[in-house]
Amino acid sequence: MNVSVEHLGPCKKLLRFELDASEVSAEYDSLTKDYLKHAALPGFRPGKAPKHMILKSFGPRIEEEVKRKMTGDAYKKAIDEHKFRPLTYPDLEDGEFSLSAGLKFTATVEVQPDFELPDYKGLAVKRENRVVSDEDVEKALNLLREQRATYTDVARAAQTGDFAVVNYTGTCEGKSIVELVPTARGLSEQKGFWVEIGSEKFIPGFSDQLLGAAAGDKRTVTVTFPAEFVAAELSGKTGVFEVEVVLIKERVIPPVDEELAKAFGAAGVDALRQGVRVDLEKDLKSRLKRNVRDQLVAALLNRVNFDLPDGLVQQETRSAVYDIVRANQERGVPKDAIDGKKEEIYSVANDSAKERVKAMLLLSRIAEKEGLQVTREEVGNHVLALAARHQIKPEKLVKQLQESNGIAQIQEQILNAKTLDLLELNAQVEDVAPSAG
Repeated sequence: MNVSVEHLGPCKKLLRFELDASEVSAEYDSLTKDYLKHAALPGFRPGKAPKHMILKSFGPRIEEEVKRKMTGDAYKKAIDEHKFRPLTYPDLEDGEFSLSAGLKFTATVEVQPDFELPDYKGLAVKRENRVVSDEDVEKALNLLREQRATYTDVARAAQTGDFAVVNYTGTCEGKSIVELVPTARGLSEQKGFWVEIGSEKFIPGFSDQLLGAAAGDKRTVTVTFPAEFVAAELSGKTGVFEVEVVLIKERVIPPVDEELAKAFGAAGVDALRQGVRVDLEKDLKSRLKRNVRDQLVAALLNRVNFDLPDGLVQQETRSAVYDIVRANQERGVPKDAIDGKKEEIYSVANDSAKERVKAMLLLSRIAEKEGLQVTREEVGNHVLALAARHQIKPEKLVKQLQESNGIAQIQEQILNAKTLDLLELNAQVEDVAPSAG
């Protein structure tokens, strides 16, 4: 067998294979003997049919099996000999194949980069000495109260904390905003739009100018779009909005009482407070652990540089773009506004993807060096937990995961978690006072 390697990039290899006719013939003869022993033809017991009839009936299948087996064996041998670490399945391209000419084919594959592992034990990290306070519990209870808030129409002037339901049209530089920014239709005109008086969640300064307004009032609201406004074309410019107030709604927040506790499934107020504290403590523990692990990964990333596989980076970039777009949609950002920031979203996603790929390669290499492995039981427990969380039958979830390569992703997550456990166990952790806020 003759193999030549062409370097298409730092992590992309093109392997050219040539196997001579004698190798192909030997494999063909070996497989033919197996067929002679076991193949069944009408009128003959298994293993008793003559060779020429076996070849007439099974010749094409034997050749295809020979080709497939020799291609796979040759590829695996070449990968082992060159010590490549494939990241993807090879892209195989057929060449010649015959008993007289031998076998020729190419394989294009993306492989892990070559790099020396940095020192990964004894990494210095800081952990905040933070605890859940009574004030934290009260803040969380207030958020629960706000979730059960009701909104009542009132026949009076708007006060801070009220909500004004308005219709408006917006202009900038004497033109409809949509003429200047086609993706900002929501700023040009809205009907039945809720504005919280005293809040800057919409446009800073907008709601303040509705203070004291009542249902039926009309007002002209003038604002300056902030520098970091979602529609960058409007940043620093003046917007003028003709506003009609339709309704004023008062927000009524319930007290912390037995009724509120019951609404959240607690036996009483004391049980509600205790439940809130337990949840906050779990969340705090998780956040502190995540922060330590983020520091460990950042320290690793800073200790070594190497080329990254383009294909894997692009795959992760697509995933990151999807996550960013979904997060913006959940925040209520209009589709047009998202489309207007495609280049910025891609740039942020690409930078994030490069870090994720680099971290994945480092953690994978550490796991390999330390002999860390994932058991079937661990994967099974993870799947059962996912099924319970999403209220889906485990069998159905397993089928979905198998169809989407999700099992491999779960194995990677578990292995990464084990590797981070090892890094944290061997880290130099300094407990520090909580930062402000």
